[in-house]
Amino acid sequence: MATAVHIIIVTHNSAGELPICLEHLAGQTRTIQSLIVVDSGSTDTGYLDSITRPSLLSVIKTENIAFSKANNLGLSRVGENLSGMVVFLNPDTFLPPTFIENALNVLEKNTDAAIVSGKLLGYDPQTRKATGRIDSTGIFRRWYGRWYDRGKGEPDSSKYDLSESVPALCGALMCCRAEALQPLGNNVFDPDFFLYKEDIELSLRLRRKGWSLVYEPDLVAYHCRGWQANRRKMNYALRLTAARNELLLYRKHPSPYLVWALMKYLLVRLFRL
Repeated sequence: MATAVHIIIVTHNSAGELPICLEHLAGQTRTIQSLIVVDSGSTDTGYLDSITRPSLLSVIKTENIAFSKANNLGLSRVGENLSGMVVFLNPDTFLPPTFIENALNVLEKNTDAAIVSGKLLGYDPQTRKATGRIDSTGIFRRWYGRWYDRGKGEPDSSKYDLSESVPALCGALMCCRAEALQPLGNNVFDPDFFLYKEDIELSLRLRRKGWSLVYEPDLVAYHCRGWQANRRKMNYALRLTAARNELLLYRKHPSPYLVWALMKYLLVRLFRL
């Protein structure tokens, strides 16, 4: 029996990106059993009514419950007897035609892997062209405690072309083994994280349970990502949320790095850095 594939996409004001994302999913060489789109409080949900509705697509509209709770809601619609591969996918992440098929093969070869992901490259949705620069090759941690997307902003080269286990994976694209998610119950993503760092928290929780997280460079995908390169240009509320969640992360997973997280939070909170 073929492995079931379920895809969950959480949207919020994603009228420009979601149709492109769905277009790429429609061209996959591997059959998808269910595709669930959860709209988390978009200002105008009219764009959801105009998208093509294949029989496998389910659309859920809710208030702004944010990334973690919305993904959990989408996963609950898959059903209790979860099996196969669950893909958590951002609406601004676009997959080449063979991506799902190849991700399944990587997951099957790495029997100890809870999640596999690949090389995320930058993408400009306006021109529909790749930027030629890396968005993420896995999430790593600096010696003092700061988490970062490895290679972000660097030109794409052979620098990160080895398959390996990594500390964490970017939540824009997580191809998950259902067997690893099932014991987590209704809260695969910790609902205490409104936005940001929930992917790292899930990664840490799964690694504590003995699972590995695999970065496979041959799995190439494209991510638009809404972060500003200059932090000062980012909305202050978003920067504060990110800093608060980093503090929360180290409270849930106790570590000396809590000192770094507290300093970062205070700098953002008091000095808007």
